[in-house]
Amino acid sequence: MSKILVHTKTETPIGEMDILATDRGICLLEFDVRTDLEEEIESLKKQFDAVLQIGENQHTPELKRQLKEYFARRRQLFSVPTILTGTDFQKKVWIDLKKIPYGTTRSYKEQAEKLGDVKAIRAVAKANGSNKIAILIPCHRVLGSDGKLTGYAGGIDRKRFLLNLEGEDTRPADLFS
Repeated sequence: MSKILVHTKTETPIGEMDILATDRGICLLEFDVRTDLEEEIESLKKQFDAVLQIGENQHTPELKRQLKEYFARRRQLFSVPTILTGTDFQKKVWIDLKKIPYGTTRSYKEQAEKLGDVKAIRAVAKANGSNKIAILIPCHRVLGSDGKLTGYAGGIDRKRFLLNLEGEDTRPADLFS
């Protein structure tokens, strides 16, 4: 018997996001504009040997609540369980991403150094781009070595919004500021 992979959506100030979850936790949180979203969903169905079902489970309402708190600047850490699906290296990068404190950034080079291999900058950047759980695994907190906003699957404007939201500036973050 196949497992159930629930699929729901949630509105955020920067666009609609798709959520996939198993009974163990969230395995996907992506902006619906991501070009490879359908492939990611199909891949997760195969990985979990699961049937996709539109709806909710015990984790999705909690994620939606925590996202609302995050966007209202009332939450800095997420406690909803997540399931990382990727290579061992990707998982190592994603676990490290979760250690970047709210309101701070790191360069891809700094992230590679922290993982013990300064030459792995491109591999780290590629792993960041393969992250299937946006915001909760904060790949938006990683910048180019020159401090420029680069490489965010949700788009640079969304990355800027998230960084502004987490910054010291208490004015409402503007998507196109």
